[in-house]
Amino acid sequence: MTRPPFEVADIIRAEGQSFIDKNRSWLNGGHLKVLAAIKRCRTAALGGHRDQCAKCGHQAISYNSCRNRHCPKCQTNAREKWLAKRSADLLPVPYVHVVFTLPHLLAPLAYHNKKLLYDLLFRASAETLLEVAANPKRLGAELGFLSVLHTWGQTLQHHPHVHCVIPAGGLSPDHQRWIHARSGFFLPVGVLRKVFRGKFTDGLKRLWREKLLCLPGSLNVLQQEKTFRTFLRSLHRKKWVVYSKPPFGGPKYVLQYLARYTHRVAISNHRIVNFAGGKVSFRWKDYAHGSQQRVMTLDADEFLRRFLQHVLPRRFVRIRSFGFLANRQRTTSLALCCTLLPTAEVPAPVMAKACELAWCCPHCGGSMIVVERLTAQQVALDSS
Repeated sequence: MTRPPFEVADIIRAEGQSFIDKNRSWLNGGHLKVLAAIKRCRTAALGGHRDQCAKCGHQAISYNSCRNRHCPKCQTNAREKWLAKRSADLLPVPYVHVVFTLPHLLAPLAYHNKKLLYDLLFRASAETLLEVAANPKRLGAELGFLSVLHTWGQTLQHHPHVHCVIPAGGLSPDHQRWIHARSGFFLPVGVLRKVFRGKFTDGLKRLWREKLLCLPGSLNVLQQEKTFRTFLRSLHRKKWVVYSKPPFGGPKYVLQYLARYTHRVAISNHRIVNFAGGKVSFRWKDYAHGSQQRVMTLDADEFLRRFLQHVLPRRFVRIRSFGFLANRQRTTSLALCCTLLPTAEVPAPVMAKACELAWCCPHCGGSMIVVERLTAQQVALDSS
């Protein structure tokens, strides 16, 4: 893949300090750490290593990556390594993609209570799937699935939602057989929507009663019981969005499918089409009008503000497994599933081309091998 002409790092280097000076009132240590990491990623400031071609002996210096999970340049290798591990979890059945989205009305509350409400979003969506699937009138089976949190929409606005990738079926209650979902159908979306709404609002009430919610500014009125109950009623009147795609194929498709959703950040560098005069233009899909490609232009300050909305709390886990794929029982459950399902060849891990994961020699195409680690000072001296 060719290097994009503009990067988030370019915007931070040009406008980052000005942005920080104007917005110190709300920026925290996490925001500043992300800005600093992306700014220095793959530059001499982080040091590097001297590489040598195993075939022709050509030498060159490579700069180190920041490895910050919000950096657009640092996710490819992490994604490929993660997918390689997950290939062992695939089952020879079709898979389903279900998305649970919080109503726009909840976005401000979620923004000021990221850890609490993102955790609740994970828990409510997972409990919904497990409960509805366990009902004998629906599927009557125990599910196992992966959930991935995204907090952004196409225009970088705050839009928390969870993507769930699920084998289309599950273990019977007695764990003696595999129950297949009906062809072309998984679980009723209308039922998922109502159960999800009920579980999330129940969890929200519990957090409010325990006085765990942060309610600054315009949210402060929710401290009053009457106002909070009115807010809950307005949530119940909303039609919550749960989207389920039809089963999309077996294990040979799943890793490519997962690659679209895991280890993503709010915007990739390849979506940025221009940065000039303090303004940033980027591509976005207008899903309301047939997924048309459009271009949006924002002031650099507004672009960075939107980008930093999606910085996650420290150590927050945004990829989680549930049901029989939960960490505590994955190994045992997968072994059981393999005995209950017909054997099928599990595809090799989806890996990027070698030259995308490791630097290839620009002269002969051979493998570049690290021969020396360099500090930032050594890189500066070598370049001078």
